[in-house]
Amino acid sequence: MRAWQIAGVGAPLDVMKLVEDADRPVPGERQLLVRVRAAAVNFPDALMAAGLYQVRPPLPYTPGVELCGEVAEGPRTGERLIGTAELPAGAFAEYALMDAAAALPAPESLDDAEAAALHIAYQTAWFALHRRARLAPGETLLVHAGAGGVGSAAVQLGKAAGAFVIAVVGGAEKAAAARQSGADLVVDRTAEDFVAAVKAATGGRGADVVFDPVGGSAYTGSTKCIAFEGRIVVVGFASGDIPAPPLGHALVKNYSVLGLHWGLYVAKDPQAVRDCHAALTALAAAGTVRPLVSERLPLAGAAEAVHRVVTGATTGRIAVLP
Repeated sequence: MRAWQIAGVGAPLDVMKLVEDADRPVPGERQLLVRVRAAAVNFPDALMAAGLYQVRPPLPYTPGVELCGEVAEGPRTGERLIGTAELPAGAFAEYALMDAAAALPAPESLDDAEAAALHIAYQTAWFALHRRARLAPGETLLVHAGAGGVGSAAVQLGKAAGAFVIAVVGGAEKAAAARQSGADLVVDRTAEDFVAAVKAATGGRGADVVFDPVGGSAYTGSTKCIAFEGRIVVVGFASGDIPAPPLGHALVKNYSVLGLHWGLYVAKDPQAVRDCHAALTALAAAGTVRPLVSERLPLAGAAEAVHRVVTGATTGRIAVLP
């Protein structure tokens, strides 16, 4: 089969190689062999290639952590599933492996690319907003990187929850994407100060919930426009800058800083993941949420896609279609 492989650590364009005659993976006792219908490109794909992610597959491995696939053999042949790939047999290939217990039914209302993009980003946003921050109808939600994969998911889910959603983006093209996802107010951080914009939009009260996958100055600014008893959910550090906040500030202003590592729910509360998937499937069927897939590329475009995602040069999600 055709598959991308990584044999060393480095930048995606340097270490990802397309192999034309790779061995088809062999499923273990609790695994499924699936034909990859679509693979969604994620920021962790680049971090893993660089050796900077908490998961470090043995070399060589096939990258690609998220997919929509069709079961290729066994009693479940033909089932269309979404979920994470079982590395080292990742999703940037014609065939991949999935955990039989963790794979979830692909929503019928979504095409392959959209279905592939529903899992990690929307689960992350759902758990951040509902499980960690307890977002309530009528509250103000501030979403950083609001045009990105996980940010656009948070915007859509925030609107579905009845919140007033403010999306912070970088540039006019990304502003248009955030509006497409349903943001009530879009702030272009390259042209205006998001702290002042949030205060102006809320009459000085600030945001009740902040969804922050960026870190750095995005986090620091958020502490300046967080509401009384507000909640900042730390989702990631796409900026590369992990803040070290003064906790005295949280004490003085009465706000909470909450961490969200979605992968822990897979290990510690898998039923919550399945319940979340059921809720997301219902929202997709109703047309309330729909992954913003900005590009659909052939398998040969995977390395370039990973590079563009990590450099912040994309909106929504890129899907690779083997």
